Amino acid sequence: MSAKPYKNASSTAALQEMAAPARKPTAAMEDLGQAGSAASLARLENAIKELKAMAAAPLLQKAVGAMNRENFVAGGKWAIKALEQDEFSGLGWYLLGMARERAGDYASSVQAYEAALKLIPEHADIANDLGRLANRMGMHEQAEKLFRHYAAHMPDSLEAVNNLASAIKDQGRYDEATAVLKEALSRRPDSALLWNTLATVMNEQANLENALIFFNEAARLDPKYANPRYNLSQVKIVLGDAEGALADCEAAIKIKGGTADDRAMMKLARSNFLLACGRIGEGWDEYEIRLSSEFGDVTHFAIDRPRWKPGSKIEGKTLLVVGEQGLGDEVLFSNLLPDVVEALGPNGKLQLAVEARLVPLYQRTFPDAEVTRHRTVAWATRPLRTLPDFDQSRTDLWAPIGSLLREYRRSIESYPPRVGFLTPDPDRVAHWKKVLDEQAPPGPKVGILWKSLIGKNARHRFFSPFERWKGVLQTPGVSFINLQYGDCEAELAEAKAELGVTIWQPPGIDLKMDLDDVSALCAAMDLVIGFSNATVNLAGAAGAPTWIITPAAAWTRLNAENGYPWYPQARTFLNHDIQDWDPVMNEVTDALGAFAKERA
Repeated sequence: MSAKPYKNASSTAALQEMAAPARKPTAAMEDLGQAGSAASLARLENAIKELKAMAAAPLLQKAVGAMNRENFVAGGKWAIKALEQDEFSGLGWYLLGMARERAGDYASSVQAYEAALKLIPEHADIANDLGRLANRMGMHEQAEKLFRHYAAHMPDSLEAVNNLASAIKDQGRYDEATAVLKEALSRRPDSALLWNTLATVMNEQANLENALIFFNEAARLDPKYANPRYNLSQVKIVLGDAEGALADCEAAIKIKGGTADDRAMMKLARSNFLLACGRIGEGWDEYEIRLSSEFGDVTHFAIDRPRWKPGSKIEGKTLLVVGEQGLGDEVLFSNLLPDVVEALGPNGKLQLAVEARLVPLYQRTFPDAEVTRHRTVAWATRPLRTLPDFDQSRTDLWAPIGSLLREYRRSIESYPPRVGFLTPDPDRVAHWKKVLDEQAPPGPKVGILWKSLIGKNARHRFFSPFERWKGVLQTPGVSFINLQYGDCEAELAEAKAELGVTIWQPPGIDLKMDLDDVSALCAAMDLVIGFSNATVNLAGAAGAPTWIITPAAAWTRLNAENGYPWYPQARTFLNHDIQDWDPVMNEVTDALGAFAKERA
């Protein structure tokens, strides 16, 4: 069977470069529909009835029948049989695209949808399905074009308006998305789907009052619609109401229906809410859902050794621990590694697979361990974490590092008062102390970070606008050192031009790539201030004095009364309202003023 009709390098290549996602609950759950819905299958069935004379028609009917029973594997096989009869059957390619999408094989699904759209461009449902996939892959401009095509052919479809507004919103054009949704709601004020999407637009702009109103309206209109109830939990956690967030999330989980991926995401959110409520053991138990195959894009591990389970005896064993999630979490979770070394005992062996940039730091910290890099590639369109330089034959057991939290960190009391659990290069610490003393402006050296490079899932809401740092940066007698990785030239220039403050740039270091040296630079500081990103976690893990600006109900706080359990030397400044940053930034300003006076 030829693949020529559907080759498209631009879309499929984008999937092949996919990085392993850090599994986090989304800021709000959109509803763009799903492949193989009852309505779309019914339309397909009607189209197939017109092909009775075609040899492929009975096979296509079998494919539809299997998919109506939600047997998408069988549906895909029948679609392939139909295409073997007629490789130019647009309906066959469309059914194959649906089946492959529901099986999580997004690259093949994109190819099949593209083939179908070329062969039967008048079948608007294909544009909608392909647009949904494009949006999922972050190709929002392409998704918008496809959704506009769908909307033009289906002017009365609420799904068409909803999906178009979502693609516009995902490009940051919030006013335009709002206008599209309000116009549709003026015609259909009873649509829970549209109210839910309008609320997600408000949520991404940190307009939480309206987000709450609109999510509540969606839940009122359709009590059996889980998404708005889940989305209410996401707003409440941002507002600091962890108990309310947990209650709404659990209510959403009890509602039947939805995709397996959505339901798994709700369960992952519940694990975070349990942690935020201080129910730590339960939270880490629930956190295992992040590894579930229910997620269409779950990260798999290319490890062929027995998996560690809670309660497994590891004394005298060789245990492989594999870093996971984002870089910040990989460092954060390493808080438990000294406990693992102790449990292994003198006859045991620790093997560590960490992000490549962390290898020197971890090898120095654990000199008796075998430290290697992990690498993530696309395997059958899914993230696969591999250990390219490592021989697994000596491994007795292995575990993703987050899973070990179930054993070693089940309560606040189990977080030890250990200051620093990663060891920066002492020579580089001395080097940076000398450079800072000789070249940086006078005063206590305070490293600052103000943003994350991860912008998806409305993460930007949890970082104050740079202009809110004005009071902090104008604290007299402080030498501010830039620790912010990524493109920050605009903010450095703004500080100098608008505030008359020079944020000194350390020479000869790549703040994003040279992580071993970054940890040494942090350790050379008198103080590090920032939000919880990768560098702040490195500073905390290296034992540097660290101030963390964090939402009051952040799960990483574990509902601790004081401080930050992962880094006992850290001081937290709690933001209770992401719509108003002034109170918490004023608190940081006052504390820094007192710190500077003490140092003076």
